[in-house]
Amino acid sequence: MSAMEPPFTDGLDEIAQEFLIESYENLDELDRALVALEREPGSRDLLASVFRTIHTIKGTSGFLAFNRLETVTHVGENVLSRLRDGQLELTPAIAGCLLQMVDVVRALLASIERTGVEDAIDTTAVEAALAACLLPPAAPVPTPSSNDPQAIGAVAEVIEELAVPEAVSTIVEPTQAQPASGEPEVHAESVPMLETMPAVEVTPVAEDEGTGKRSAADSTIRVDVGLLDQLMRMVGELVLTRNQVVQYVGSLQHADLHRASQRLNLIATELQEGVMKTRMQPIEQVWAKLPRIVRDLGTQCGKQVRLVMEGRETELDRTLLEAVKDPLTHLVRNAIDHGLESPAARVAAGKPAEGTLALRAYHEGGQVVVEVTDDGAGINGDKVRAKALERGIVTVDQLAKMTQREIHDLIFRPGFSTADAVTNVSGRGVGMDVVRTNIEKIGGAVDVTSELGSGTTVRVRIPLTLAIIPALVVGQAEARYAIPQANLLELVRLEGEAMTTGIEYVAGAPVYRLRGKLLPLVFLADQLKLEQTGEHEALNIVVLAADGTHFGLVVEEISDTQEIVVRPLSRQIKHVDVFAGATITGDGKVALILDVSGIARRAITHAGGATAAVTRDRQQRDEDARAGSTAQRLLVCEVGDERRLALPMEDVARLEEFAVSAIEHAGDSKVIQYRGDLLRLVDVGKVLGFAAPKHDSLDMFSVVVHRHLDEAPVGLVVDRILDVVEEEFTCSDVGSRIGLRGSAVLQTRVTDIVDIPALVLAAAGGHHG
Repeated sequence: MSAMEPPFTDGLDEIAQEFLIESYENLDELDRALVALEREPGSRDLLASVFRTIHTIKGTSGFLAFNRLETVTHVGENVLSRLRDGQLELTPAIAGCLLQMVDVVRALLASIERTGVEDAIDTTAVEAALAACLLPPAAPVPTPSSNDPQAIGAVAEVIEELAVPEAVSTIVEPTQAQPASGEPEVHAESVPMLETMPAVEVTPVAEDEGTGKRSAADSTIRVDVGLLDQLMRMVGELVLTRNQVVQYVGSLQHADLHRASQRLNLIATELQEGVMKTRMQPIEQVWAKLPRIVRDLGTQCGKQVRLVMEGRETELDRTLLEAVKDPLTHLVRNAIDHGLESPAARVAAGKPAEGTLALRAYHEGGQVVVEVTDDGAGINGDKVRAKALERGIVTVDQLAKMTQREIHDLIFRPGFSTADAVTNVSGRGVGMDVVRTNIEKIGGAVDVTSELGSGTTVRVRIPLTLAIIPALVVGQAEARYAIPQANLLELVRLEGEAMTTGIEYVAGAPVYRLRGKLLPLVFLADQLKLEQTGEHEALNIVVLAADGTHFGLVVEEISDTQEIVVRPLSRQIKHVDVFAGATITGDGKVALILDVSGIARRAITHAGGATAAVTRDRQQRDEDARAGSTAQRLLVCEVGDERRLALPMEDVARLEEFAVSAIEHAGDSKVIQYRGDLLRLVDVGKVLGFAAPKHDSLDMFSVVVHRHLDEAPVGLVVDRILDVVEEEFTCSDVGSRIGLRGSAVLQTRVTDIVDIPALVLAAAGGHHG
């Protein structure tokens, strides 16, 4: 970069902006420190502080190619170094030179901010004055009062040489030089003193004319974190009062009061969002140290690692940032140590020698999701089983009933480790359980998905903030309880005969069959040891997710959703794992906040039959499927030339109907905007190679929404949805191919049995939409 070329073409970049803000603050502190240093020239702390500040400005300006700024601060640093080491004695003359340097630095910063370059400021005079502080004592310099014309001319030359244009005048006083032993000592009287300050005319840049743009120094303000916390508490109180006012006014027939409450609601909401933004910081602050950690650990383990970070700008409450720093660091270390293979092993497996570790952060459903993904060997299920048995974490019977997902989840158990030897990196069985515990303490969740030979993804879900959260208010035994909306999946209401026939009991555990899957039920009254209050017209089931499992919480009453302010529990009930905190609802009453994770653990421990029932049900279906005969709930559809297809209901999330005009394109795929996301469409008839679908000529078409675990949903397009059946059938291999398990006789008609996961995979490979 040439000296005349502006370093920033599109305004100051983020690094330079931060440098300007920090430097302006440091210069204000330098003014105060140098003045104080004049009064206490022997203060080592003040000298060290001034030296560090100048050294910081010099280093960063050199990095940003601000050469003049680097030069003037370098000379000033040399003077301060001599003062710090005791080789110079601080006098008013030297202090004046240092203060003059501060003014010149401030002028340079202003020029950089205004024009992007520092050419408008001449620094030679202040550099000469500072350099003179370092020279050994010279012969006496004639004074301006001398009658000798040659002396007067010499002084004029010195003044001309040291002058800063139109602003600086110098005087030179005679000195009685006394050389010191060792390093030559420079006496203050021999140093040209710059009298007039400020030395440089600085054009104000507080606000650009016509743009209203503030300067870097005025665009930010440092606020004590304690003050922000106090402000957040006050906003919380305002939110509680807002809820009470809105609820009270809603029961009145007063138009003006109603309008005023709506206005209050709007202002309180905007204020709440504004205050929360002041506490939000990018997750990049947590990731900043990870490249060095990855580099050092990769070298230590003999592995080549490429770190990819996406979503650096994703913001989190600063309190949560502090809480997730250690868990994320451990996940990264674990991925390098356990996940990625050595270069030789990767090459042998047909992979690049360099492994990839990807960090992704994004917002989803009112939470921040952070993914740590490696393209390593994946989790070896057999090895996990063996280690779990060896360490006594599970029994053989328990292991036999576990799904692959539950086996992967064993890595979060206390004391579990697959490391063959204990090193300073891993092998002690302490880590992943602490990661999950710490994340759950802040209302988050951790789960893992892995494919052997392809890699592992650990997904961490974190609430945006802990102070004010949306929640569902439910009632039980005339008391109110709040359930964080982050754990809420859906609400189910059973009325009439369904209240008795809808609930099944497997091994004594209550379950509800939701879209073909058994959902364990937990009664809130049982968990809180409350008596049921008489008969009810309906049974309310709140479907919740926690710790990677789903369950239904049965409650008496469902009120509404509202924003609640989380209050910590008192010491007396803090140990109860059913409650996570308390709040005040809109009617002014106290409501306890339910700890969904705690209830899930309690239900598994004290009423483990529900989980066991679900596992047995799943295993039974798998065994029946392998045997070729099963009674299964199926969704029967029609595609192409009246071809009948049956889709397992356990793979069906929802049934929808869309207008053909709503179809859009994303790349090679047809998509629909669906619930704030994009729903990729898969034409079942085209993928299976059947006759031309009838829905191409219709205004509306039917879609079966399929969603596997946390993957993006997929819409399976069919011509017509016929029925939901539950029949015992034998699956024949006739007609089986990719996407079809085979065929069976259902409702006296030959029907193809669809393998939805294989169908979706085939569609992805062929871009069928």
